[in-house]
Amino acid sequence: MDILDQLRAFVATAKTGSFTAAADQLGVSNRLTSKYVAELESRLGVRLLQRTTRKVGLTPAGEDLLARAPALLDDFDDLLAEVSEGSRAFTGLIRISAPVTFGEVYVGGMLARFSEANPGLSFDLRLHDGYVDLASEGIDLAFRIGQSGMMAIKTRKLGEMRSVAVGSPGYVAKHGAPAVPKDFESCSCIVDTNRRMPRRWTFYNGAEAETVNVMGRFSVNSARAAADLAAAGLGIAYAPRFALHERLASGDLVPILDDFGGEKGQVSAVYLEGRDLPRKVRALIEFAAEDIRATSIL
Repeated sequence: MDILDQLRAFVATAKTGSFTAAADQLGVSNRLTSKYVAELESRLGVRLLQRTTRKVGLTPAGEDLLARAPALLDDFDDLLAEVSEGSRAFTGLIRISAPVTFGEVYVGGMLARFSEANPGLSFDLRLHDGYVDLASEGIDLAFRIGQSGMMAIKTRKLGEMRSVAVGSPGYVAKHGAPAVPKDFESCSCIVDTNRRMPRRWTFYNGAEAETVNVMGRFSVNSARAAADLAAAGLGIAYAPRFALHERLASGDLVPILDDFGGEKGQVSAVYLEGRDLPRKVRALIEFAAEDIRATSIL
């Protein structure tokens, strides 16, 4: 029996937690899916799945295989696409991870634009602000803000985002705009708890940095929600420019203290080290690098 069919059956079952759901996904029978997985276990001499009457779970050996099998299957699909006579189109699935706001504001639209020229590809975009383990989640490519401390991660810098202090025109007209960073300490500020130091805002006058401690009635773990609260006239927000893009363009928000530079952070595409990157993922990274420059989202 083809080991690729066995691996595909295993991956689908492990991800869905059900032979029935895996069979539906693969377009084969429940019985055949179960048979493929059993043959793979026999071939490897280990049990990969724990079967109960209610669900299917992974054994430690199954967890190890699931961490690598999706990438191997994708590499095989890419190989077939490369060597198939007369065919250079990308096919298969790309699994992508991104922070929630950046994913909603930019990555989703970028993938839509990339997909127009690549109709053979499908995409699984997962938005999460916490740490995501690329290996265990089977992620092909992740977009990240800031530096990554993981040694097993390779990084491609796509650009640099800058944070901006903003308020609504109505708020500025009523309360005035801070003239120097110290003035923020007496303002009603909207705190984005996703920031590394939510209540400490740093501004730059050339190379000189000034950090201020801010207070306010509203705290929220979303830059986009902070921008919405600021647009409602409830205070001043400090957020990445990409999260403010539409609000600034519409005039719902105006920059405050724009003569001072805000905090900066690297925007990167990251992927696992130790294996050749599939052509379709390399193409997506190159597209994102060009698209970010073209859209001026940062």
